[in-house]
Amino acid sequence: MTTKTKAPREALLLEIAAKHFHLETLETRNSDSLDFHDVSVWSIRAALEAAFAAGQVAAR
Repeated sequence: MTTKTKAPREALLLEIAAKHFHLETLETRNSDSLDFHDVSVWSIRAALEAAFAAGQVAAR
């Protein structure tokens, strides 16, 4: 994967994480309170569905 294709993918992942988990970053911050989160199963499902849909769109 080139840097050119990696940036949009990273932006999309952050967009999904921000929407479904209210995260500001996907970077490791070396702090348990910042790096570990309690999330509901329905939030995980919604995020996975969003990622799957994005993959389908990208494959077209």
